[in-house]
Amino acid sequence: QVQLVESGGGLVQAGGSLRLSCAASGRTFSINNMGWFRQAPGKEREFVAAITWSGGNTFYSDSVKGRFTISRDNAKNTVYLQLNSLKPDDTAVYYCRCSSGGIEYWGQGTQVTVSS
Repeated sequence: QVQLVESGGGLVQAGGSLRLSCAASGRTFSINNMGWFRQAPGKEREFVAAITWSGGNTFYSDSVKGRFTISRDNAKNTVYLQLNSLKPDDTAVYYCRCSSGGIEYWGQGTQVTVSS
């Protein structure tokens, strides 16, 4: 079992930055990849970014490519999402996802609000 604890969300102005963190505990030795999804009010949850745990290969949705950066610290079992050049359309609840031992785990979500 994996437990995920997210932090770093908040309210920022358009063009600002935030850094989200997600710390994993439990069966962390089986982590294959971790990533971030987001869900805005009235919209479906969408993929944002992911990173493989061993090789550090990154993947991004087209909407955030060039603005967001995903990274990981294997020793701390933590994944980060650096959000730069934020837009009002980035406003959403951001969820951390961990794929470990063939099972998907989700964090509680952290609110990111971007004002114009």
